[in-house]
Amino acid sequence: MQIMNNIFQLAEACLTSPDLTVKLDLTQQARKLLENRTLDFSESSPPLPIHHVHFPQQLRWVEPKDLRQRKLSSLEGRVALLHAVAHIEFNAIVLHWDGVYRFRGLPQAYYRDWLTVAIEEMTHFCLLRHRLNELGAEYGDLPVHNGLWQIAEDTAGDILARMALVPRFMEARGLDVTPAMIDKLAQVGDKKSAGILKTILADEVGHVAKGSYWFQTLCRMKDQNPEVLYFQLIENHLGGKVRRPINQKLRSRAGFSNEELRRLMAMSSIL
Repeated sequence: MQIMNNIFQLAEACLTSPDLTVKLDLTQQARKLLENRTLDFSESSPPLPIHHVHFPQQLRWVEPKDLRQRKLSSLEGRVALLHAVAHIEFNAIVLHWDGVYRFRGLPQAYYRDWLTVAIEEMTHFCLLRHRLNELGAEYGDLPVHNGLWQIAEDTAGDILARMALVPRFMEARGLDVTPAMIDKLAQVGDKKSAGILKTILADEVGHVAKGSYWFQTLCRMKDQNPEVLYFQLIENHLGGKVRRPINQKLRSRAGFSNEELRRLMAMSSIL
């Protein structure tokens, strides 16, 4: 593998590769460069259109409605849950690399933050993949859907929409639903899987908090009201659909204001 030290070149190589191992290796390479303070942040050629981003060839894509629901009391049910979460975490690696690659001319702290998040998502994915292996499965064994990546495509030209709808909407959903997953896994005796999800949940609060910080910071730079724009973007891109439960405690720790939480509760429904 070619050795690169420029963040945008690494991002492009990672995003455009259809090879799972290459994507992980390039992310690990970026981790070492970041830790050694030898990562180059100078801008190179403009980003390629988002349709040049590739996912691993072994993935089988289906509509969300076509994914089978399985009981967690069975091994296949736990594998299905962990596979679904692993896919979310793998999507997150790609999403945050894309957030680094696609939006230029921002403070270096922005790129450091989202590269750090991509690296942490890689750690989460590897933990889940190893657990799947222990249970006799592999990432790619089950079909997956592209709902999360669709949001990335929809927000490719608007960094405010990307910050609002990826970390502050889609990833924030994990803060709402993961505690119940942890409890259910513990109830069926799978403490090891529950422990992995606890680790992921703790990190995800920080990821959503970074989304809150950059959304609010960039709104101020563009003379936008973040609380007003957040709900406009939910309406414009997602039809205003918000699901319960809403974990107000974790969302508050992740930078949601009391007014945002009030409005989310008011507009949410149990789906």
